[in-house]
Amino acid sequence: MQTRNKVFDDISQLMTNAMGVAQGAKDEAETAMKGLIDRWLADRNFVTREEFDAVRAMAQKAREENEALKARIEALEKG
Repeated sequence: MQTRNKVFDDISQLMTNAMGVAQGAKDEAETAMKGLIDRWLADRNFVTREEFDAVRAMAQKAREENEALKARIEALEKG
């Protein structure tokens, strides 16, 4: 009976170690893939969300100023 428990203990330890190795390999693969994607994106000169939002706000403000100036010019031309 003691031998049977030892076999199960050994199998259990082997499976635990295998799961640890698999988890480590998964973590390494995720890190490598993230690094690859980060480098690829950096090489493409994409803008960050913050940069995009800042330029978008500037464009919106410029459109509003243009509309105000257009209305002012039209009012001056009528008067």
